[in-house]
Amino acid sequence: MEINVPRDRNGEFEPVVVPKNVRNISGIEDQVISLYARGMSTRDIHDQLKDIYGIEVSAEMVSKITDKILPRIKEWQNRPLKPVYPFVFMDAIHYKVRDDDQIKTKAAYVVLGIDLDGFKDILGIWIGESESSKFWLGVLNELKNRGLEDVIIFSVDGLTGLKEAIMASYPKAEIQRCIIHQLRNSFKYVSYKHRKEFIKDFKTVYTAINEE
Repeated sequence: MEINVPRDRNGEFEPVVVPKNVRNISGIEDQVISLYARGMSTRDIHDQLKDIYGIEVSAEMVSKITDKILPRIKEWQNRPLKPVYPFVFMDAIHYKVRDDDQIKTKAAYVVLGIDLDGFKDILGIWIGESESSKFWLGVLNELKNRGLEDVIIFSVDGLTGLKEAIMASYPKAEIQRCIIHQLRNSFKYVSYKHRKEFIKDFKTVYTAINEE
């Protein structure tokens, strides 16, 4: 529909109900972005909106709507970090995605920091072909460039070369092997029927106050 927006001498009038340059006030854009965030493809979103609302939204229009959040994503990815995070956890999650009509396994490199007030903060997520210490080194250098100056303890798995990558970027930091990875590696040597009993006993080991 055509809207006649009142004009004033200084061009300062701002419409409230239908803001300037907005072409859609139905809330459908928010629905599209919400469905997209849950992992649905543009074709799936098109079918979903048609089934529920009876609205025909092309896959191309869905792509244009979801592209609007890309600047916000880049802003989050490049945001400045606090200078100190006492604890930082680093690990990669492997998942399958469709890429060029092929199903491929990719790695999402996730860095979680705990700040001086004890709050968790996802410092970043990076996508790579597979987990490697070389990629982690690039991640660590990026964290440093974004303002992270000091980490007391890194908690990581046993990936080859990861310890050296951390030492190259944060030579004063301590490195602790992740308890969960230690547990999983230990379970490989225990038969399934003894596993529950072993897990119960093993807690006394990793919660002990000292080595003895």
